[in-house]
Amino acid sequence: MAETKRDEAQSELYYKKERLKYSPEEEARLERQHFWRIIDAFRFYRAHVQEQIVRAERQFKSLSPHHQSLVPGVLSNLARISQCAEHNQKVLQAIIQNSLHMFENVEYYSEREDDPGKVRPSSTFDMDKLKSTIKQFVRDWSEVGQAERDSCYRPIIEEVQRLFPCDEYDVSKVSVLVPGAGLGRLAWEIAQLGYTCQGNEWSFFMLFSSNFVLNRCEKVNALTLYPWIHQFSNNKKLSDQVRPITFPDVNPQRLPDNSDFSMVAGDFVEVYTEPESWDCVATCFFIDTAHNVLEYLEKIWKILKPGGAWINLGPLLYHFENMANELSIELCYEDIRAAMVKLGFIVEVEKESMQTTYTENDRSMLRYVYDCVFFVARKPSGMHFKNQSDDQQQSLPPAAKSPRQEDADRFT
Repeated sequence: MAETKRDEAQSELYYKKERLKYSPEEEARLERQHFWRIIDAFRFYRAHVQEQIVRAERQFKSLSPHHQSLVPGVLSNLARISQCAEHNQKVLQAIIQNSLHMFENVEYYSEREDDPGKVRPSSTFDMDKLKSTIKQFVRDWSEVGQAERDSCYRPIIEEVQRLFPCDEYDVSKVSVLVPGAGLGRLAWEIAQLGYTCQGNEWSFFMLFSSNFVLNRCEKVNALTLYPWIHQFSNNKKLSDQVRPITFPDVNPQRLPDNSDFSMVAGDFVEVYTEPESWDCVATCFFIDTAHNVLEYLEKIWKILKPGGAWINLGPLLYHFENMANELSIELCYEDIRAAMVKLGFIVEVEKESMQTTYTENDRSMLRYVYDCVFFVARKPSGMHFKNQSDDQQQSLPPAAKSPRQEDADRFT
C-alpha cells in the first residue's frame, strides 16, 4: 500500500512538472534559447560529421597493412564523404541564413551579441534530429521521394478531393489544416489544388528547412544534398553512401494565383483555439507525436466545423515513450478509435493495413516498413462545440474560409 501511495505521489509530481507554466518573459527566454540551440546544430554539422570520419580513418589505419590492402577504396571514400559533408554544410548555412528573420513578430538575431556566427558544439540528440531533417528533403522535395509521397500523401489528397470535389464546392473556401506539416509538401500539394491550406509545425529543424524550400527555392532541382553519408552500415556499395539527391523537384513558388497557403509555427494544441474553424484536418505520421494523444483527438474535434472531416494516415510510434521526465500516454489504435467514437466522430473510411515507409534509403540493406492505419472520421453536421445550434453555423457547401491564427508565429 505504501508503495502504491508513493507511486501515486510521484505520478502527481510528474504530471505537474509536465504542465508547469512559465511567465511570458521566461517563456520568451526559453524560446530564444531553443532557437539558438537549433541554429548551433545546423552550424556544427560539418564538424560533427568530420568527427565520425576521423574516427573511421583512425580505426581503419589501425588495421594491418595486409588488411588495409584488401579494401583499398575505404580511405578515398571517407575523403569523398568529407567533401559531401562540406557541401551539405553550405546548404544548411543557406537555410539558417534565411531563418534568422523568418517570423513576422519575433526578432532573435540581437540575442547573440557574442559572435552570432560562432560554431558551438551540439548534442548527439540535436545532431540526429538534423540528419533526420536532411532526409526529409528526400521525402518531401526530391524525385527519389515520389514513391513514398504516393503511398503517404496521395491517399490523403484523394480523400480531400472526394470529400470536397471541385464541381460541388468553391474549393478556395474549403479550409484544410495539416498539423505536423514537416517540410510542407503535403500542405503545398493541397494548396496546389486550390484549397485554402495551412501547415502547422513545432520543430525549428522543420520550420527552418520548410521556410527555405518554400520561400527561397525557385529553380527545379537546382540544389544538391548528400543525405546518406551518415549511414556507415548496411551499404551494398561505397557509391550508395555518397550518392546525391537534388531538390526541389517542383517550383514551390508556382501556386494558383488565388491560392491561400501558409505555415504556422507553434504547438498544435496551443495555437489552434478557435472552435469550429476548419473544414478538414489532415494528419500524416502525426498523432503519435503527442504527449497525450487524447488531447489531440479533443482538439481536432473542437476545431472542426460540423460536417467537417479528419483524415489520418500513420503508425503509433510514440515519440515520448521511455523518455525521461516526459509525459507519454501510449494507446493502441483500438483504444484511440473507441475514444474517437465516444467524442462523437463517425468513422466513414477505415483501413487498418496500409504499408509505407518514412525517409527510406531505398538502397539500404536495412529498411523499415510501417503498417499504418488510415481513416476518415466525420464530425456530424448536427454536432457543435459548446452546444451551438445548426442555424448558427454556415452550411456546406460552400465551406467558409478559415480564420487565421493571429497570435501564432507565422511565415508565408
